[in-house]
Amino acid sequence: MWWFQQGLSFLPMALVVWSAASFVFSYITAIVLHHVDPLVPYISDTGTIPPERCLFGIMLNISAFLGIATMYVRYKQVSALSPEKPRILRLNKLGLTLGWMSCFGLCIIANFQKCILYYIHVLGACLTFGVGSIYMLVQTVLSYQMQPELHSKGIFWARLAVLLWSCSSILSMFVSSVVLYSGLYGQNLVQKMHWDPQERGYTPHIISTVSEWSLAFSFLSFFLTYVRDFQKISLRAMVSLQGQTLHESPGSFTAEEEALLIAGSI
Repeated sequence: MWWFQQGLSFLPMALVVWSAASFVFSYITAIVLHHVDPLVPYISDTGTIPPERCLFGIMLNISAFLGIATMYVRYKQVSALSPEKPRILRLNKLGLTLGWMSCFGLCIIANFQKCILYYIHVLGACLTFGVGSIYMLVQTVLSYQMQPELHSKGIFWARLAVLLWSCSSILSMFVSSVVLYSGLYGQNLVQKMHWDPQERGYTPHIISTVSEWSLAFSFLSFFLTYVRDFQKISLRAMVSLQGQTLHESPGSFTAEEEALLIAGSI
């Protein structure tokens, strides 16, 4: 059995691979059609103009769904491992809420393009990366509190390193974006898709775009740390039949009949 076939490890792996592919494919399409500059455009710029906008949107929506599923499995795993620790359980519920808010933000990014509805797009980015970073912080704290009994120290340090990487990318992107859009380098820069290296503002623009790509891949790297944990989880579906036919009410048959139906004897 391959390592990605063990347990549910395929789930975070699918999230990482699919999300990375959504960035790369839309980037390649935008470059081939000369919609953006080849040298590190904004990720959002590679999903602004059709046809790459369509590809970018549908792939990120699927990424959001994979993220919701991955975060829920992580939530159930932590709950099962620490059923009698109220502090961990509270943090775990907070983490799930923050994670799902981040996934909702990803849907906003996918469906509201920067050059069309800028402020809604920025709201989605804040939910995805801002709230998502807090989700990473909560999971890192949980990893710290669960070591060494349930978590190895190596996993904690790996998640802490990725969290610091993410925070530094956010800080760099925020500062460079504030400088770029301060008005010193012209107006309507949000709509600008092509940059000349000789233009004023090119340096903060490049710092901002590099920081955005760095931030995106720091998020993907964080979910890679789930792979080993998810190898120890299996998924099983339990079917409970509430009647012998589809038109009967649930109370029209006995418990013995229900047990036989569930066991597959009828």
